Amino acid sequence: MIKDVGAELTEAAFMYDYVTGTPEPARTHLGAASARIGGAVVLALPGSASMYWNKALGFGVAEPFTLGMLDEVVDFYRAQGVEQAVLQIVPEVLPEGFTGAAARLGLERGNPWVKLSGDPDEMAAGKTELRVGPVAAEQAGAWADLVLETFGMPRGDLTAMLASTVGRPGWHPFAAWDGAEIVAGGNVYVSGENAALNAAATRPTHRGRGAQSALIAARAAAAAEAGARRVYAETGKPAVGAHNPSLANMVRAGLTPRYERDNWVWRP
Repeated sequence: MIKDVGAELTEAAFMYDYVTGTPEPARTHLGAASARIGGAVVLALPGSASMYWNKALGFGVAEPFTLGMLDEVVDFYRAQGVEQAVLQIVPEVLPEGFTGAAARLGLERGNPWVKLSGDPDEMAAGKTELRVGPVAAEQAGAWADLVLETFGMPRGDLTAMLASTVGRPGWHPFAAWDGAEIVAGGNVYVSGENAALNAAATRPTHRGRGAQSALIAARAAAAAEAGARRVYAETGKPAVGAHNPSLANMVRAGLTPRYERDNWVWRP
């Protein structure tokens, strides 16, 4: 069984809202498509050069994960014409025969992610000389561009997608400024008593100055004020002997690793 159902449900919810909430004409340009298969969320942006948004997650929460569902997901991606998609699956929910089905469908196991959670009222306060605060409507585009550039994703239609979360119910985008320049950003999505941190990015020139620690604390406080009692996050699991600064920042802020989730990569 999944150790924390809220973690999977909340991430699936915010990813779904990102894609389905994309405004026109960006939505059409990106070819935004979505489906719900067995309770899982299946998303595609075939018009984007970034493969990140071709993602399926939330398996085994609403109902048992079956091999039939796996075929439906792959059929969806074939129909959308994407070059690559990732199925994020907690190992505990894999059905019998999954290994053989994965080989038949061409799925390959990628690097796992670590899921974390914490009480937003108990998060450590981050310290930085940078100014940290909510993103105003007139700064939405600059904030979105900063996040996209840092992750190596193209601007334009994806800018419109991320920027549209500023002022949208459930979303609380934050930024860090060095003078008048946005140098770091992050978002948090609140759904009932659960919240999920996402889109954390810092310009390389400003790393090591406490921006992300301060942004984690600020977003957790905003989530608590909005009624959240649990905050979730995820980041890549470092290789043996390696270091992931993002994971270190989260743990230092008060988030606790809960479980690992595998990334299964599909290519046509």
